[in-house]
Amino acid sequence: MLILESRRPVRFCDGMTRRDFLRIGGLTAGAVGLTLSELRQLGASDRASAQACILLFLVGGPSHLDTFDPKPQAPTEVRGPFRPIATRVPGIHITELFPQLAARMDRLALVRTVYHQEAAVHEAGHQLMQTGRLCCWDCEYPHYGAVVSKLLGQRFAVPPFAVVPGPIGNTGICVSHGQGAGFLGAEYEPIYLAPHLPQTDLARLDTHAALLHAFDQAQRHLTRQGSTDTRVSWLTPALRQALKLESEPPSLRQRYGYYTFGQSCLLARRLIEAGVRLVTVNMFETVYDTVTWDCHADGASLGSTLEDYRRTLGPMLDQTLSALLDDLATRGLLESTLVVALGEFGRTPMLNPRGGRDHHIGAWTILFAGGGIRGGVVVGRTDSWGMYPEERPVSAMEVAATVYQALGISPRTRLRLPNGTLQPLADAEPIWELFPQDAYRQNQNLTAERYV
Repeated sequence: MLILESRRPVRFCDGMTRRDFLRIGGLTAGAVGLTLSELRQLGASDRASAQACILLFLVGGPSHLDTFDPKPQAPTEVRGPFRPIATRVPGIHITELFPQLAARMDRLALVRTVYHQEAAVHEAGHQLMQTGRLCCWDCEYPHYGAVVSKLLGQRFAVPPFAVVPGPIGNTGICVSHGQGAGFLGAEYEPIYLAPHLPQTDLARLDTHAALLHAFDQAQRHLTRQGSTDTRVSWLTPALRQALKLESEPPSLRQRYGYYTFGQSCLLARRLIEAGVRLVTVNMFETVYDTVTWDCHADGASLGSTLEDYRRTLGPMLDQTLSALLDDLATRGLLESTLVVALGEFGRTPMLNPRGGRDHHIGAWTILFAGGGIRGGVVVGRTDSWGMYPEERPVSAMEVAATVYQALGISPRTRLRLPNGTLQPLADAEPIWELFPQDAYRQNQNLTAERYV
């Protein structure tokens, strides 16, 4: 899938030139095939806990120093305005923006040393963090959800892969954001609540009828375009039931937050409960003309600031993610549902002249919970300014391997590229520190055998 973004002139929010983006190539679709022996590789671990995954994509790239990797001893122009607070786990500190998550740190794992070495643009990070690889001129790689859809298939009468409320739109460059099926083809594309209604506000779609209207409009658009996309047939009774947000108690809806991100996360839980295997929730649709994590503090269309982190973004993520963890735990779903919260990069340690932070690919933090992941764990340490990993760097490929491992799919499972080449899902080991130690020992040998 190639998502073409808005027709307004392309704006690169860091002022970079097109030459900087040549590594992000053109895209084509292709075919894929698995042999019987390759299918047998899917069982990476019979002990895998996760049956489903909710991936929260924090569009814009949160500042790690102002969220989950505070540096209180750094100079003022580096440490930023937020003080660190203690969490439920001794020795782990995050910033004051997240008091509710601090109280649930025993359920969370922080990976503080994620990095990549590609262009410091949103789209490169979107691709790397949701597929493990960067698209090239003749190959668009599939999102985790598309791979899960192909390899594990559907459960019950609902689609295996969904993106809520809709795909990422314009973030500056008209290339894939890594949220589709890529070379796997249209059969494995996600369903969207409203892929052609980017302004849809889920918080206002309080009735089942309104949700169905948005979904029906999207499907009718595909039909009018002559699409053979199988998503046009997904509006089954089971999916209709999952879309009934109004059936949830008002107090629970309030707990998640009456804004699009909060209600999207509640919908994600309902979809997972109905049998969807992987749901991606996009916190924002764009980085322009709205408050997002993209805190350049440039004013006008790129006006997000660290004060927006304090007033809006921190409280929103704190409330919604803690509500999601509590809700999953109450329903007995947390151990079987992997929750991942991540952005496309971090932010520069040194504040810019306007008091904002710019794109930084040297190090940032992502969160894991549930699905057999160990809580109260920190992986990696950045230097005193949060510039680069000082201990245990983690690549995008390792993040991908971890998602697949947690879902019971061997990262060594090979997919056939459009050119016929067989390629592993990930050329890396999972982040074993996130898994229970017995699983680590058992899977070391298991994974090694799959190199053959």
